[in-house]
Amino acid sequence: MIEMSTLPALPGPHALLMLGLTGLALVLFSQEKIQLELSALGIFVVIVLTFALFPLNDIDPHDFFFGFAHEALISVCALMILGQGLVQTGALEPVGRSLGYLWERAPALSLLLTLAVGALLSAFVNNTPIVVLLLPILISVSLRSNQPPSKVLLPMGLATLLGGMATTIGTSTNLLVVSLAQEQGLRALGMFDFALPAVIAGAVGILYLWLIAPLLLPQRESALSDDSPRLFEARLHLTEESLNSFETLAELRTIAGSDIGIRRVLRGTTPIVPLPDLQLQVGDQLTLVDTPTNLSQHANALQAELYEETPSEEESGDQVLAEIAIPEGSKLVQTNLSEAHFFQQHQLLVLALHRSGREIWQAGIKIQNIELRAGDVLLVQGSRRRLRELKTETTLLVLDSNITLPRTDKAPLALGIVLLAIGAAALAILPIAVAGLLGVCLLLITRCLSIGAAVRAISPAIYFVVAASLALGMALQQTGATAYLTQLFLYITQGASPGITLAALMLLLALLTNVVSNNAAAVIGTPIAIGIADALSLPAEPFVLAVLFGANLSYATPMAYKTNLLVMSAGNYRFSDFLRVGLPLLLLMWLVLSALLVALYL
Repeated sequence: MIEMSTLPALPGPHALLMLGLTGLALVLFSQEKIQLELSALGIFVVIVLTFALFPLNDIDPHDFFFGFAHEALISVCALMILGQGLVQTGALEPVGRSLGYLWERAPALSLLLTLAVGALLSAFVNNTPIVVLLLPILISVSLRSNQPPSKVLLPMGLATLLGGMATTIGTSTNLLVVSLAQEQGLRALGMFDFALPAVIAGAVGILYLWLIAPLLLPQRESALSDDSPRLFEARLHLTEESLNSFETLAELRTIAGSDIGIRRVLRGTTPIVPLPDLQLQVGDQLTLVDTPTNLSQHANALQAELYEETPSEEESGDQVLAEIAIPEGSKLVQTNLSEAHFFQQHQLLVLALHRSGREIWQAGIKIQNIELRAGDVLLVQGSRRRLRELKTETTLLVLDSNITLPRTDKAPLALGIVLLAIGAAALAILPIAVAGLLGVCLLLITRCLSIGAAVRAISPAIYFVVAASLALGMALQQTGATAYLTQLFLYITQGASPGITLAALMLLLALLTNVVSNNAAAVIGTPIAIGIADALSLPAEPFVLAVLFGANLSYATPMAYKTNLLVMSAGNYRFSDFLRVGLPLLLLMWLVLSALLVALYL
């Protein structure tokens, strides 16, 4: 055991700059107002410019571009596309149909089976398609049994994260850590080399999510198809008929009720303070935040319109409200309703938008022009026929009581291709990146997936964050900043046993991954883990696995992982719900995994 009585000396200016840039990156990656891909690209540009304008030793600025073609990044992108192939073709529909059948007969046991199936599938496929598969099933059975969906959706989402820890291809974080460790001399970890501790800890986590988590979640009675408690932001357009009944805002409140939640009044592009004596005009827009039922009632009472377009004449008499969630990989992500020609394609009117309880509309912007994100929920109005047709679109989720799942003729072929790619990687016949690319090529050649769908499956945020994180990790190592961080960690934990040091490292990564990108945390943590093991003359593998597992404990906040946001919107959860359920799970998994790594490796 190494004793360090004094603080390590500060590194050179380049290393200090990279450490400062690391801190800035962690802050930027946690900001929701700035797109993750823009923050990552900005960090990358600063790194390259620094070494181009202020050279250091033999560091070539061009070397940092290596991250954009890194084997791990290629593998991550290929696996995202393979997962999208399963979604597009409905290849997992038999699994969903079987689970739906069991849920109607044995709900308690079916929850356990759903958690286990979600975890198992997520060990081999990106968890986004698994969540997309299970969300409508769980919402449907909850509505049919008059049970709140909030009791089961969050446990399901967290179960898929548990399963992702078990294999090298379970998450992008796993692939990054394994690839970086191998580059630094650690033996290449096989697909199932760390499955034993992950499966044991995962089983403990599944039991917690089955028996305890539902008791911690709030009892929010809801029936999404009839009276959703989800709060949407919408705009009421006042018409001439409206002003025949009232002239001022106070008179409007008398008609609609004093509880009407008016955030602001827009006159053209000018926001007006909603004072009681405000004289209203035709065309004024009232920004409201309320439930779908209340929004509809307010519109009827005030003879106002929730939309600007009108449904086709033949369908105007069969109008219903529905909610549509936008998952990762949807054609609506990072575009808007106008550019996507949503109304023209589906004849569905988008009345309002829900985004994790945040106000996102700005003065002068129409809902058709708001850039949409994964996890958004749209409140739409349209005919039942149009909604049934929309359910066949596997990149959009209709949240209703209909358990029917879409499936195409290409489903068996797509499933076979994905199994072939995973099998080739698992048996070490082909490297993961090569096997993944082969699978993508086969999906495209057989038309299981279009080029456009394949491109949309690659998350720009993950792509640029991984590339920028790899560049940052390289800069930290070559400037000596990683060595300094290693020495500082050893100084803080000096005198502690190897097991305590390993547990402290995992906890540090677990805390980081819930407020910043897990990939960034993993890239920074992997060389530090290897440095700690070398300094303590211990095998590096358990410390690298501590980083891998710690960076996967993305349970305590909705922004920790992209599927958390989708589950948050679909289940109408609050930030506190993730803390209430996710933080105990994080601590439980940290304790179990730390003990297992010490027992199995040290």
